[in-house]
Amino acid sequence: MVAIEVTPSAHEQVLKIMSRDSKPGNALRLYVQGGGCSGLTYGMSFDKQETGDEVVFKDDALVVVVDKASAPLLDGLKVDYLLGLEASGFKIFNPNAKETCSCGKSFSA
Repeated sequence: MVAIEVTPSAHEQVLKIMSRDSKPGNALRLYVQGGGCSGLTYGMSFDKQETGDEVVFKDDALVVVVDKASAPLLDGLKVDYLLGLEASGFKIFNPNAKETCSCGKSFSA
């Protein structure tokens, strides 16, 4: 079983973005792809439907989907949303990352 945590502030922000972009009811897709200075990068997008080849998490009004290839790399992942003077935006905390780049957008496993 894969565990992913979306903090209340990230959950709220995702729902706000979905509403703003006229995508209410879509699923939040989290994935890993090759790239970045550490080898792998995180991705987030909205999907209208599940493909059937993914792990699905439901949290109130938010559905999160992760493809099966990305799932082992994202197990235990925590998605947060920070709003501050020095940094604002989504922040990923991944216990599986052996190294991360300074910007936090790429990692190696």
